[in-house]
Amino acid sequence: MSLVRTYLDYNATAPLRAEARQAVVAALDAFGNASSVHAEGRRARAVIDEAREAVAALVNAEPGEVVFTSGATESNVWALSLPWERIALAGIEHDSVRIPAARLAAARGASVIEVPVTHDGVADLDGVPLDAATLLVLQCANNETGVRQDVAEAGRLATRHGARLHTDAVQAPGRIAVDFKTLGAATMSLSAHKIGGPKGVGALVVGHGVPLEPLLAGGGQEQRRRGGTENVAAIAGFGAAAKAALRDLDDAGRIAALRDRLETEVRRATPEAIIVGGDAPRLPNTSSIARSGVSAETLVIRMDLAGLAVSAGAACSSGKVGESHVLAAMGLPPEIANSAIRVSLGPETTEQDIAAFLAAWTRICGASLAA
Repeated sequence: MSLVRTYLDYNATAPLRAEARQAVVAALDAFGNASSVHAEGRRARAVIDEAREAVAALVNAEPGEVVFTSGATESNVWALSLPWERIALAGIEHDSVRIPAARLAAARGASVIEVPVTHDGVADLDGVPLDAATLLVLQCANNETGVRQDVAEAGRLATRHGARLHTDAVQAPGRIAVDFKTLGAATMSLSAHKIGGPKGVGALVVGHGVPLEPLLAGGGQEQRRRGGTENVAAIAGFGAAAKAALRDLDDAGRIAALRDRLETEVRRATPEAIIVGGDAPRLPNTSSIARSGVSAETLVIRMDLAGLAVSAGAACSSGKVGESHVLAAMGLPPEIANSAIRVSLGPETTEQDIAAFLAAWTRICGASLAA
């Protein structure tokens, strides 16, 4: 008899939604090149246009502001190519922001301003020097801890000083309301597979008038902002997932209640456990749990053997489990940071899934490891 699996790693990737799968399959028949003017090309173009409208609606942007990319990494790298002499960002940002920023700074002879982080994982923008030559980067919510940032306040601050703001919003849509129009950001990155769409497709939302040169030059696709023939099927899946994710906001209360129950029972079973960022505003679906004395790698492996999928930190390092730069930036000591696992829920998460996790946690982290 095969082991029943419990998936609690939605922040790494969400299972492909049925409606997204159907949209992908249907779009495979729209084989025309979307840049062609004949009927086949117009059919493919219509698929892309419908998806663009759906993605725009998900974050309250204009369809013309949405540019499809290969994913959030490309979107982040592209946004960082805005003309700047200084970039301000915190150590909690995703590697697809931190690493390109460092490389671009070295190539341009520019500087990176380190934004401090509180022990709860909130970026402290007080006193950060901003001017017209500075790009401020601030994620909507952290992928490891779920801690939310005040992007709207960052947008007001950037506007006041003539700086530009980029926000990595990958983890937010479908979990909290996202409103590009009111955030004050110049650019915003999105990813399809985090909301149940296919992998390998994302978007960069580019505000009107933002001077962003194409990262990929070529045939002038995507309103001459990103060259390359569009991946129509993947874009269609993204659009279908975006429509569904907008409906997920109605389920956020249920998800938050499941997460809260999980944390309450974890602390009851193991009072020494720490909920990282637990006192800060967080996404309703995310819990980062640390138990000193037990390595995150051990926990992830034992949970996997017990039929549960959880993770340690980001899931973007070729399966490696190492020290989390996010938890280090928050000032957590190594013995705590190296024991933290991430549990992230999604629309399909049930009471039974939470019960399965709690049973495994108690069995793994209780008396057997304390002995």
